[in-house]
Amino acid sequence: MSRIDESRPFIPLKIAVLTVSDTRSLDEDRSGATLADRIARDGHILADRKIVTDDVPAIQEVVKAWIADEAIDVIISTGGTGFTGRDVTPEAIEPLFEKRMDGFSTVFHQISYEKIGTSTIQSRATGGVANATYLFVLPGSPGACKDAWDGILKWQLDYRHMPCNFVEIMPRLDEHLKRGKLREA
Repeated sequence: MSRIDESRPFIPLKIAVLTVSDTRSLDEDRSGATLADRIARDGHILADRKIVTDDVPAIQEVVKAWIADEAIDVIISTGGTGFTGRDVTPEAIEPLFEKRMDGFSTVFHQISYEKIGTSTIQSRATGGVANATYLFVLPGSPGACKDAWDGILKWQLDYRHMPCNFVEIMPRLDEHLKRGKLREA
């Protein structure tokens, strides 16, 4: 079973949050605020936070810049994962993946199912890796953001989480490029 190994140091990650919405401003962005609060509460650094409209080029412009920024370890987007015509976040971000993380979606839906039942199938939450940066695409509700963070990301983004976590493999994500991104403290 999973556990926290207190003998290992906590390594704070730099996490960027992107809210995709045609209707919200930063002041009204409850989902982005939920993620930002949890990131800080759990000892990580909010590297950046933005809102863009449900537009593939606009989403990709921000995400590509963050992927290229070696100071950003993780990108979490919220919003635009449904089935309506304006829900285009997976279409914008998935083509940027070098590797898809199918297990993220599976576990997210398991957690979500416990809370909202079969309505979880209305989300196209996904995850992947690009340029040694983790990317997670979440639904636009604060509840879904809480579920993803509290049930998955909080643990996998903690170097002390055992038996394994995303942090310990970060230096090897781009080993094909012969450079490591994370330098342990």
